[in-house]
Amino acid sequence: MSHATSPKRTLTIALVGQPNVGKSSLINALSGSHLKVGNFSGVTIEKTQASFTYQNTHITIIDLPGSYSLNHYSPEEKITKDFLESRQYDIVLNVLDSTNLARNLALTGQIMDLGIKIVLGLNMIDEARDEQVIVNHKLLSEILGVPCVPISASTGENLSLLLDTLLSYAQKPLCAPKRVYNDKIEKAIAQVEQFITQKSFYELHAYPKASTPLSARGLAILLIKQDGALYAYLHDKPCYHEIVQYVNAARNELSLASDEQNIARLFHHDAIAYAQGAAQETITYPKSTLEQTKNVDSILLHKRFGIPIFLVLMFVLFEATFYVGGFFKDYIELGFENLAEVIREHIVVEAFASLLCDGVIGGVGTILAFLPLIAVLYFGIALLESSGYMARIAFLLDGFFHKFGLHGKSFIPLVAGFGCSVPAYMATRTLKNRNERLITLFVIGFMSCSARLPIYVLFIGAFFDQKHAGLVLFGIYLFGAIIALLLAKLLKLSIFTGHEEPFVMEMPKYRMPNWRVVWFSVWSKVVMFLKKAAGFIFLGSILIWFASQYPKSPELEEQYTASQEALMQSKQFKALSKQDQQEALWYLHNEYNENFLRQTYSGKIGEALRPIFAPLDFDWRLSISLVAGFAAKEVVVSTLGILYALGDDVNEESTSLQQNLRDNISFPTAIAFIVFVMFYIPCFAATITFGREAGGIKFVAYLFIFTSIVAYCFALLGYYCAWLGYKFFMG
Repeated sequence: MSHATSPKRTLTIALVGQPNVGKSSLINALSGSHLKVGNFSGVTIEKTQASFTYQNTHITIIDLPGSYSLNHYSPEEKITKDFLESRQYDIVLNVLDSTNLARNLALTGQIMDLGIKIVLGLNMIDEARDEQVIVNHKLLSEILGVPCVPISASTGENLSLLLDTLLSYAQKPLCAPKRVYNDKIEKAIAQVEQFITQKSFYELHAYPKASTPLSARGLAILLIKQDGALYAYLHDKPCYHEIVQYVNAARNELSLASDEQNIARLFHHDAIAYAQGAAQETITYPKSTLEQTKNVDSILLHKRFGIPIFLVLMFVLFEATFYVGGFFKDYIELGFENLAEVIREHIVVEAFASLLCDGVIGGVGTILAFLPLIAVLYFGIALLESSGYMARIAFLLDGFFHKFGLHGKSFIPLVAGFGCSVPAYMATRTLKNRNERLITLFVIGFMSCSARLPIYVLFIGAFFDQKHAGLVLFGIYLFGAIIALLLAKLLKLSIFTGHEEPFVMEMPKYRMPNWRVVWFSVWSKVVMFLKKAAGFIFLGSILIWFASQYPKSPELEEQYTASQEALMQSKQFKALSKQDQQEALWYLHNEYNENFLRQTYSGKIGEALRPIFAPLDFDWRLSISLVAGFAAKEVVVSTLGILYALGDDVNEESTSLQQNLRDNISFPTAIAFIVFVMFYIPCFAATITFGREAGGIKFVAYLFIFTSIVAYCFALLGYYCAWLGYKFFMG
């Protein structure tokens, strides 16, 4: 490409397209390394902007978030729609995937409704040729009434032609695209267009956000669709009430004629039908490809076997996640433990050694230990998406999940929650509707993660017969999943009401995964996790360490030292064997640890919570273990070991800890504790990830309140049901 040194013109291009159409590759190929990455105002969604010079023109390209439509169902869609309506650009470059034009053109149809200049870049045209897909771009341009340029961002094919087309088309007057609607919509448009023409409203034609004057038809379309920017502009104008009254009458008539109350959904469905019609006229697929897709779908979308096949694939994915990822997770944790031990040996100041080893290194180790699970899980999800199977998963499960206020895509994060809530929360990014995404986020924690398993094993071993252990454990997981679905329905009916994301989609064809896209997807999510979550979890780990170590008690330490010296000087101690002497010292040390923990901030919180848990008959030990469990559910067992003076190296299979539980708490209390653990707020790492995905600290507060109420109510219910059952069966 030729570049001039003193540009005389400027051109601002809005880059729009659905996800995975190659926008990022295109903007990089056009501008080289002249990229500027930031965030859109007020949100965390990234914005890429590039500036360069071509043909004596200074060109700025603004890469808008990937959006399937302009329906405000997700933050990305809202940002894209609001920016396009702002007209803060000269022309729109709509990038499409040439191998899947039918789905991509649905967004094109909605952009054409805005009455703006648009050029279509038919990307991946080289892949289309390789797959023997013939795209008649000249006929497509004639049908749509907008320029269509076949390009390839990866090979650089026709990129100069694309820029030349953008420059020349931007200088021409706006020529309305050949957007044709169904008969009912066209009738409504004609009515409003005639009304505008007869009245000749100056205010309408002087609409300032239109880069060029809009035609009466273009204004009619925006009025019927209730374009927010146009209505806001007209609100204080004398003609506002007259226009609104007439347009509302036309909208009501259109609703009755089409039997659809949601006009936006009516336009959305028409855009899909328009896209499919245009694609059918201009694209030729090889018969073999169509037949192969149909044959595979006959198996994977089978009424009886489709869901079981999918469940098997999901089982394989999550088994791989927690076997492969868990393998590396164990080694990472072990490595940081060894590192902490080495550093501890070389630091004289005990408090600083504890801060560095238990707080800093322990916190960083916790973060990095999650990365293998996240990488493996997102690798599997990226394979499903790029192969074309993800759309079919959503299609299979949407009907069932829709009954509970969820989306078909909610299945993957919910099932991932059985393993670890951190990657499960991150997996909700596949959901574009904000309400459905928030509902999924709020109920993921009720799917018992693997960190809760040691607690279940401990209490089941202590209070249930061995032959019933497996059935009880299965019941715990099943009960949590059922409650999650029921509460999702409750949230949908009460808090997260509103428009639902319509499940209307064209099934993409099967294709071999693009390994560059898969690698970039996994890598970007791993980096994002480290950048956005690591800092918060790092600080939280230090805070929790501090709460469990302070305040110090010199009196308690002096008392322990005196007791230790008195014990070692006693005749009874000297008469014991070395092994018995070590056990006696070990018991005394554990008793000191119990008393020390009780007087720390964590212990005082546990004591303060004791009155709250009095109806559940939780003692201070159980209360403190729940506080410690917020850091990580795995530490509940070791915390109970310390509190029962058994040491912190006990595990869920410790018979001595199980015996102490049987001796100190009742069966109803044990049931209430299990139920509370099932439902109360996830670990600190997961909670911070939840906050990042949901939208801020206020959602963390909502999660804490919501899960605490649910956990307490069901624990109380479990306590009294267990008490009644115990009285009935045991007399």
